Amino acid sequence: MDELLEQFLIESRDLIAQAHEDMAALEHAPTDRPRIDSAFRAVHTLKGSVAVFNLMPAIQALHAAEDVLDKARSGAAGLDGERIAALVDCLDLTDRWVDAMEDHGVLPAQAVADADLLVARLSGVAQVARAGATEAADWAMALATELGNDDGEAGAVVAFRYSPDPDCFFRGDDPLAIVAAIPELSALRIEPVDPWPALADMEPFRCNIQLLGLSRAPLADVQVVFRLVADQVEISAVERNADAAEAGAVGNTVRLLRVDAARVDALADGVGELIVASNALSQVANRAERIDIGLAAQIRAVQGNFERVVGDMHRSILAVRMVSIAPTLRRLPRMVREIAAATGREVTLKMTGETTEIDKGVADELFEPLLHLVRNAVDHGIEPPADRVAAGKAEQGVINLDVSRSGDHVRIVLADDGKGIDPALIRRIAVERGVVGPDTAAGLDDRAAIRLIFAPGFSTAATVSDISGRGVGMDAVQTAIDRIGGRIEVASRRGEGTAVTLLLPLHAITTKLLIVEVGDDRFGIPLNHIVETSTIHETDIFPIGRGRACVHRDHTLPLLSLAQLLDQRAISENKLLVMGTGADSVGVMVSGLRERVDAMVRPPRGLLANIPGIAGTTLLGNGGVLIVLDLPELVA
Repeated sequence: MDELLEQFLIESRDLIAQAHEDMAALEHAPTDRPRIDSAFRAVHTLKGSVAVFNLMPAIQALHAAEDVLDKARSGAAGLDGERIAALVDCLDLTDRWVDAMEDHGVLPAQAVADADLLVARLSGVAQVARAGATEAADWAMALATELGNDDGEAGAVVAFRYSPDPDCFFRGDDPLAIVAAIPELSALRIEPVDPWPALADMEPFRCNIQLLGLSRAPLADVQVVFRLVADQVEISAVERNADAAEAGAVGNTVRLLRVDAARVDALADGVGELIVASNALSQVANRAERIDIGLAAQIRAVQGNFERVVGDMHRSILAVRMVSIAPTLRRLPRMVREIAAATGREVTLKMTGETTEIDKGVADELFEPLLHLVRNAVDHGIEPPADRVAAGKAEQGVINLDVSRSGDHVRIVLADDGKGIDPALIRRIAVERGVVGPDTAAGLDDRAAIRLIFAPGFSTAATVSDISGRGVGMDAVQTAIDRIGGRIEVASRRGEGTAVTLLLPLHAITTKLLIVEVGDDRFGIPLNHIVETSTIHETDIFPIGRGRACVHRDHTLPLLSLAQLLDQRAISENKLLVMGTGADSVGVMVSGLRERVDAMVRPPRGLLANIPGIAGTTLLGNGGVLIVLDLPELVA
C-alpha cells in the first residue's frame, strides 16, 4: 500500500472517531462550545486530508458539514437534532468512503449522488461545496498576484494563509520557525489578525499575527511542513495567469515512526526464542552443579544478566506492540445506528475506556467478535420502542461498552438494558435444533443453559435475515476469543438486560505456563485458565452422583482427573487446579506441579491440529517439546 494512502487511512479514521465523539456529546449539550470547536477542527482537517487525494464528493460533503459547524461556532445557527443527525450521517458516509479507498483505491460509483444528497440536506444549496472551493481559489489567486509581482515569473506556486492559534506558544509551536522550514519560500507577509493594542495592553504570550506567503516547492512538500497545525492553515496550489486553481487544506498527524507489523512480529519471535534460550541456561547450570559448583555459580550469574537484558527487550517489544483499542471500536457506533434502523429499534451506544491499550495481535482479532456481540444486543436484546414502553422502559435502549485494564488482562463489558435471555427458551430451542438432547437440557441450570448460545448452529432467530438467523454469531465470537487466548462470560436477568464480559490477554507475544505432571508425562497449561492451585488429600474427596467433589472455600467443587481427560492412567493425583469462579468452578486433579515459564506457544500443526484439547506446543530449555493443553476445552 502507498505510504501516503496508509497514513491517510489512519489519520482519517482517527478524525472521524473524534468527530463522532463530539457529535455524541453535542446531542446532549448542543451549545457546548469546546465540543463544537473540536468537531469543526476534526471536520476541517478531515476535509484537508481527502483533498490531498482529490476526492471531490468527500470534499463537497465535508465542506457542507464544516459550514454547519462554522455557523454554530459563530452563533449564526444552532445545532438541533436534525442538523446533528445530518452531520453524523456525513461522518458515516465519509467512513464508508475511507473503507472503499482502502479496499478498492477509489470511491463507490454512487459517491457523487450520495454527496449531493448530503450537501442539500446540510445546507439546502447543492452547489455550496463548489462555491467554497472557488472562494478558496480566489484568495489564493489574489495573494499570488499581490506577492508574486516582484519575481515577474508566471507558473505554479503554492499559496498559504497561516493563522496560528492565539495560545500556540503554550503548546510549543513557533509560527516563524514553521514558516522558515517551508522549502523554496519566495514571498512572505506578516500582519496582525486584530489591530495592534497599546503597548501597556499587549499580551506577550498570545499570538496575534497571520502569516501569508508563496512557495515554488511542490504542494505536497509545503503540506508536510504544516501537518501539525493543519486546523490553522489554508493551502492552495495556484497557476498564475491561469483561470483554474486547485484548493485544499492539509491533514493532521503526529510524529510517528511507521514500521511494518511483520518486522515487529519478527522481533517478538526473536525475543521469544531468547526467553527459551534463557530457560535453557538454568538446565545447564543444574548439570554443571554436579561437576563444578563454582562453574555453576558463574553460569547462573551469566543467566541473571541475560534474563535482565532479555526482560528489558521483552518489555520494549511489548510496549511497541501496544496500540489503542479506539480504532477497533470506531466503527461500532455506525454499525449500531445502521442495525437499529434496519430492525426498527432506537438505540444509543455509550463507550468508556476507548484509550485503553492492548496488544496489536489481540486488537486485530477483536473487531469481528465485538461486531457480532453488538449486532446480537441490538437484534435480540433491545426491544422495539412500543415493547419497551409497555414494559415501563424508555423508548430508546442503551448499550454500554466499557473497556478497562485488569492486571495482565483487558476486560471488555458489553451490557444492554434489553429483555435479557430466557433460559427456558434457550433449552427449548436447543432441543428443537438438536444442539442437546431433552434429558441433557432438563439437567442444565440457568447459567449452563445460557451458555448454549455459544453452541455451533444455535440461533433464536425465527427467520434468516441480513442481521442474524444463520446460527454463526455467538459461535464465531467464542471461536475468535479462544483463538486469542481470552475468556467470555455471560450474565443476564429477564426483563433487565444482558452483560457479556470478555477477558483478554494484555500481551500476546509469550504465554505464562504452569507445567504439570500427569503420571510420567508433563504438559503446559496457560496460567490464565487457572484461578488457584492447592493440595488435595484422598480423604477430602467424596462421591456425588456419578462423579466426585470436595469442599473448597466453603463451596462444593466438582472434581475431574486430568489423566482421565487425556485417557491416561491416573497416578496419585494429589494436586488441584481450580478453574472458574462461583457456581462455574471446577477442580482438575494432577500428579504434580512444576515450574512456571514464559513461553512462545505455537499453534498445533499436523496430527496435533486434529486432536481436541491441545492449544499448541512450545520448546523447553532442554530442547524438548512441551504440549500445551486447552484446559477449558478438555473440561467442557
